[in-house]
Amino acid sequence: MASVRKANWLAFLLPAGLLGGALISQYGFGLYPCEMCMWQRWPHLAAIILALPALLLGSKPLSRLLVIAAALAILVSGLIGGFHAGVEYDWWEGLTSCATSIPAGGDILDSIMNAPLVRCDVAPWSLFGISLAGYNFLLSVGGAILILVMLATGRRESDYV
Repeated sequence: MASVRKANWLAFLLPAGLLGGALISQYGFGLYPCEMCMWQRWPHLAAIILALPALLLGSKPLSRLLVIAAALAILVSGLIGGFHAGVEYDWWEGLTSCATSIPAGGDILDSIMNAPLVRCDVAPWSLFGISLAGYNFLLSVGGAILILVMLATGRRESDYV
């Protein structure tokens, strides 16, 4: 059952960390998200919302279902990240080319005119040749698979006890 509890925590902490990192990079370092970046954030938020009650429920059967749903949401974000990384690396065409976010309040026309234009096919940051979308793909897909394996292993352990 220890692996099930760890899977619960991973299903909560992984998307919270990735979403937190995305928000810090946006508001702390000025890396504004494109439209496909925003698409990757929604499944992580859904995973957090699903995993939090699973942590509170403990080892109830509903908890396992919530963690599975959270893992699938994390996987979806990772797959979107993989598609986005492919667009950034010019492996294929994207569905969109640019997006912008307009801050609330103040003069609307001024906000529109001064809003940053962010292209989906250009990586604003990379480390070792891997963009943020590429890291989301690697961490999210790997994490989702790990969560599902931990749940499957935990089920087998509980069958023998």
